[in-house]
Amino acid sequence: MKKLIIQIPCYNEEETIAITLKELPREVAGFDLVEWLIIDDGSSDDTVRIAKENGADHVISFTKNRGLAKGYLAGLDASLKLEADVIVNTDADNQYLAADIPKLTTPIVEGKADIVVGARPIQEIEHFSPIKKILQKLGSLVVRRVSKTKVKDVTSGFRAMSRDAAMRINVFNEYTYTLETIIQAGQKNMAIISVPIGTNEDLRPSRLLKSIPSYIRKSIVTIFRIFVVYKPFRSFFTIGLSIFSVGFLLGLRFLYFYISNGGGGHIQSLILASVLLGIGFQTILVAFLADLLSVNRRLLEDVQYRLKKRQFNHSSHQND
Repeated sequence: MKKLIIQIPCYNEEETIAITLKELPREVAGFDLVEWLIIDDGSSDDTVRIAKENGADHVISFTKNRGLAKGYLAGLDASLKLEADVIVNTDADNQYLAADIPKLTTPIVEGKADIVVGARPIQEIEHFSPIKKILQKLGSLVVRRVSKTKVKDVTSGFRAMSRDAAMRINVFNEYTYTLETIIQAGQKNMAIISVPIGTNEDLRPSRLLKSIPSYIRKSIVTIFRIFVVYKPFRSFFTIGLSIFSVGFLLGLRFLYFYISNGGGGHIQSLILASVLLGIGFQTILVAFLADLLSVNRRLLEDVQYRLKKRQFNHSSHQND
């Protein structure tokens, strides 16, 4: 029996959760059972009560707010324990068109993808400001380059993944899961594709986009941290080589004036060159150490995957 679980991270969504649940399907092609999972991220309102009254099958609750990324991961773990074959994630504000869920699940059911991300028509969404549209486009371009994927809308939370992919996913960032999961999937050679999806009218302001400067700052920091985690050698080697090159050029400048002026002056250039050469060389050494640590991380992730597979498959057999 194939099961689909639709998970919804929630934080004080009493005004929108009923609308969202009303739109969700109970039947999806390729599945015998469709269940709804609510991840209550420390809500202080009636989100949970309203969700249960409107058909939520499962609810997991945090005693305090842990953030979107933690809620997303908790949902994946709960869905695996509930024996989901495919997991769909959507937002509690009914941003995404629930009727498009089969577009996400079909490629996975057919064995053509491990992860499917819904691509919103960004340029057509009226409540997105011109600046936000530009940032969405730029952010997607950067993440595609880093992850070596072709995902068109990297910040979309409307996505589906197979059971096996859910066991492989880790999220270290506390701001959002959207960027990191795509980069991680690309690094792990998962089959990840985009499909066009529709959106509904805006019911509330974005919780992540509190202000444009804050969004830009957090997005840049998130992308940089993810790049360092998944491309440590390239990150540190590039930085180290850049610093070393500047020091080397300053050293050549000092030598030029030293020879031209008979050895007088420009001692500051020599000192700065020495400092930069030292820092650059040490950063290059750090690149090799970081690469060794990344190998260790990949080994630990593989061990974690094997443990999850054994744990969840074992519990599944017991329930049978």
